[in-house]
Amino acid sequence: MDVRHAYVDGPVGRLLLVAGDDALMGLYFPRYRYTPPPSSWGRRVETSADPLLAQAESELGEYFAGERQVFDVPAVTNGDEFQERVWAQLREIPYGERITYGDIAVELGSKGFAQIVGQAVGRNPVSIVIPCHRVIGAGGKLTGFGGGLERKQILLDLEEPPEARAERLF
Repeated sequence: MDVRHAYVDGPVGRLLLVAGDDALMGLYFPRYRYTPPPSSWGRRVETSADPLLAQAESELGEYFAGERQVFDVPAVTNGDEFQERVWAQLREIPYGERITYGDIAVELGSKGFAQIVGQAVGRNPVSIVIPCHRVIGAGGKLTGFGGGLERKQILLDLEEPPEARAERLF
């Protein structure tokens, strides 16, 4: 497998992109708890020299500019069966919407799965592209984001519909 990595800057910090062959297999925030070891990132490349990483960078730029709601860059996750089910649910959360860990647990068969859903969400290897930031705690509480709650809030604010933003006092 042709594994390589690059960095891109954005409003949530310097992001590490890891690609394998023809798919993005990692998008990590600085100090993300589950970033794989550097030995697994492959060689470092410039995004301009790699069509897949250039596409990821371009789509991220459009997303951060409020011009993109869905990512087209191919992404793979390589988790266990339960993680893959959770990550498939994350892919279905529409832009600007939020869902709770408990809601996903119910979709997967039992409200009792909420904790392991949270663990799987936290290990999402392709953050932003697979929108784990749209998952919130019960009662709307911001919880459990591998990129940090401040970054989660930035992403949620970015996606907030204009009418909802206009109704907020702060």
